[in-house]
Amino acid sequence: MNTHTFKVLEVDKIKEKIAEFALTSEGKEKIYNQVPSTHLKQIEAWLDEVSEAVEILKKSSSVPVHGLGGMEQILSKLNKGTALRPDQLSKLHEFLDCCGKMRRFMKDKEYYAPRVTSYVEVIEELPELASEIIRCIRNGRIDDYATKELLKIRKQIAIHEERLKEKTMQLIRSNKYKTYLQENVVSQRDGRYVIPIKKEYRNKIKGAVLDTSASGSTLFIEPEEIALFQEQLTWLQADEDVEVQKVLSYLTGLVEEKEQQIVLAIETMVHYDFLFAKAKYSRSINGVKVRVNDEQEIKLIQAKHPLLGDKAVPLSVEMKEGQNALVITGPNTGGKTVSIKTVGLLTLMVQCGLHIPASKESNLGIFQRILVDIGDGQSITENLSTFSSRIVNIIEILKDTNDQTLVLLDELGSGTDPGEGMGLATAILEQLFNKGAMLLATTHYSEIKEFAEEHPGFINGSMEFDIETLSPTYRLHIGRGGESQAFAIALKLGIHPKIIERAHQVTYKEIQNYENKETDIWKQKELEKQVIVNKYKSRKKSVIPDLKITPFSQGDNVKISPMNEFGIVYSGPDQQGNYIVQIKDEKISVNHKRMKLYIAAKELYPDDYDFNIIFQTKENRKKSKILSKRHDGEIIIDHTDI
Repeated sequence: MNTHTFKVLEVDKIKEKIAEFALTSEGKEKIYNQVPSTHLKQIEAWLDEVSEAVEILKKSSSVPVHGLGGMEQILSKLNKGTALRPDQLSKLHEFLDCCGKMRRFMKDKEYYAPRVTSYVEVIEELPELASEIIRCIRNGRIDDYATKELLKIRKQIAIHEERLKEKTMQLIRSNKYKTYLQENVVSQRDGRYVIPIKKEYRNKIKGAVLDTSASGSTLFIEPEEIALFQEQLTWLQADEDVEVQKVLSYLTGLVEEKEQQIVLAIETMVHYDFLFAKAKYSRSINGVKVRVNDEQEIKLIQAKHPLLGDKAVPLSVEMKEGQNALVITGPNTGGKTVSIKTVGLLTLMVQCGLHIPASKESNLGIFQRILVDIGDGQSITENLSTFSSRIVNIIEILKDTNDQTLVLLDELGSGTDPGEGMGLATAILEQLFNKGAMLLATTHYSEIKEFAEEHPGFINGSMEFDIETLSPTYRLHIGRGGESQAFAIALKLGIHPKIIERAHQVTYKEIQNYENKETDIWKQKELEKQVIVNKYKSRKKSVIPDLKITPFSQGDNVKISPMNEFGIVYSGPDQQGNYIVQIKDEKISVNHKRMKLYIAAKELYPDDYDFNIIFQTKENRKKSKILSKRHDGEIIIDHTDI
C-alpha cells in the first residue's frame, strides 16, 4: 500500500471520522497509525473484536476509557533520579481508579464478548500503590500525616508563623512606627512579612527593603525586630521541603517497582479506546462484519461509500474466480469513478479491521497492494501534462503489479488522441490482466467494451442512466456494457433525428433509424428548421483539407494495434486512410492510425519481386500464367481482397 492510494481513496478522512469517537489522544494516535494487514487470521480477529465491541455498546454506551492523559509523560520521568510531582501522582491514581472501573465494567460481558473482555485480565490491580498515593497526597499536596516528622514540622511552622504575624502586628500598632507607615497592613514578599513605609522615612527604620510600590512612594521593609523570627521560619520551611521530597521519592519508588504493570495497563486501555472508537464508527455508518478470503474474490452486496452518507446509492459487484477484470462504461457523472473508489476503499477498510456499510453476505479478498490511477494528478512542478503524469503513474503500477494486487483505473487512455488512447488503454489492461491482477477500470471507449466481451476473464459493467429524466441513477449493472447516451440525450433535448442518424452512421459505420416522436405541430415545425437547406442560395464550395495519411507501400511489414499482430500491406490507402493488410492468409481493412511500420518492403524484397507469391494462391498464379499466354474463357480467377 502506498500514500498515493490512501490519498486518492480518502482513507485519511475515514481515520479522522473514527478518531472523533476516541476519548484519548493516545487512542487517536493509534487510529491514525493503523495500517492494513495482509494476513487473513489477523484481519478476522480484528473484525471479531469490533463485532464484540459493538455488542458491548448496544448494552452500555458509556465505556470507562479515560484517565490516560499525561500518562506517557509520567512514564518518561521514571528511573531518571527525579521524583514525581504530587499532581503527577494524583494523575496516576486517577488512572489506576479508571483501570478498576474497566475491570468491573467487563466482568458481566464475558458471555457475548469473550475476546474483548479477556484483555482486561492483563490489567493488574495495584491496591497497595493506589492506597499509598491517596494516603500521602490530598488536595494536590503532600498530606500532613504522610509522615510523623512532616506533621511535627508543619505544626512548628504554624506556631512560628502565628508568632511572626503577631510580632509584625505589634510593630504596626506601636507609636514608634505610626508616623512612618503608609497604611496599617501586614503583607508578604517572597514568603517574608513586611510593612509599608513611606519613602521619605527609609532611614528611620532599620531593616531590609524587599520591594517597592509601582509609584515608588512606598517601601516594603522587613524590620530587624522580626528578621530573626523570619529566619527561623525559613529553616523550618526548608526542613518541610526535605521531608516532602522524601515522601515523593518514596512514592516514586513504589511506582517504578510497578512500571511494567502500569505500562501494560496503559497499552490495554489505549487499545480499548481504539477498539471502541472503531465500534462507535461502525454503528454510525450501520457497518457490518463481512467475510474475507485469500483468493482475491470480490463480492459486495448493497455496499455504500461511507463518506457519502445518505446520498450513497447501494453498489453490488461480484467478481468470481476466472473473472479478474471489470470494465465499467457509461455517461459522465454517472458514478463510474465512485464505484471503483468504493470497492478500493471498502477493501482497505476491511484490511484495517473495520466494519463496512454493506450486506453481511459480502465477501472481500485480501490484497498485498492496492494501486490506483484516478483523477487528474497533474504535476505543475515537473511540468507534466495530465496525460503524461498519468502515464508516469501507470508505469509504476505496471512495475508493482503481481497476482496479489487490486488495480483501479479511471478513464484509462484519456487525454490524448482517441485512436491511440484506446489502443494504449487496451494494451495496458491486457498486460495487467496477464500479470494476474484483479482489475476494475472505467472507460468511454466502446472498443474496450468490445475487447472485454471477446476476452475470457474480462466482464463488462455499465452505469444506469434514466433517459426520461436525463439523469444518472448511479446504479451499476454487471454483465453488459453501457452506452455514452449522447445520441439519446441529444434526441431527448430536441436535436433532429436526421442529424442523429448521420452521427450514428459516422460513429458506428451503420445505418440506424431514429424516430421523430414529436406530435405537437408547432414543435415539429421548429424541429424541421434544423435541417431545412436553402437550395437557391449560392455558396462557395468548402475546401476539405487533405487527410494526413501515413504512407505505406505494398509489402511493408506492419504491427497492428490493439491486437499486437503483424501483417503485410497489400493495397491502399482509400480516402479514409484505410489499407488492405494480409494477416495469416486473411485480408482485412485497417486504418493507418492503427498501423506502425515494422520492416519496410525495400529491406525485405528486391525491386523486381513478384508480390503475387505472397498475396495470391498457387492456383491463381497458375491461371494468371496461362492467361498471359492465351485467352481461355473457362478460366476464372477470384480476386478476394477482404
